[in-house]
Amino acid sequence: MPISHAVVVGNVCYVSGQVSVDISGQYVPGSAREEAERSFANFFAAVKAAGFSPHEIVFVDIAFVDLADLNEVNALFADLFPEGKRPARTIYQAAALPFNSKIKVMGTAVKNE
Repeated sequence: MPISHAVVVGNVCYVSGQVSVDISGQYVPGSAREEAERSFANFFAAVKAAGFSPHEIVFVDIAFVDLADLNEVNALFADLFPEGKRPARTIYQAAALPFNSKIKVMGTAVKNE
């Protein structure tokens, strides 16, 4: 896909939507939890590749094809982001996502200078 996975402007990193794809860009289907795990792994990889740390993530946007998957993803979100250090987030249902994914994750990280 012709996208930038992350763009840095000053001390802010904007990460494009990440779905359940492998290193070659092929969609990897799975349960909502499995797809969310891979989507977040790709999200964290983009953050790190841009020179930021997962601890600098301040906002996460999560799109679902089916909001019935929210509980599974909430449990993963709680595992990934400790209480007291969780970024702001939005969740919403989308009619469709790239590759027929169940979940898409994007967000923003900020370096404190």
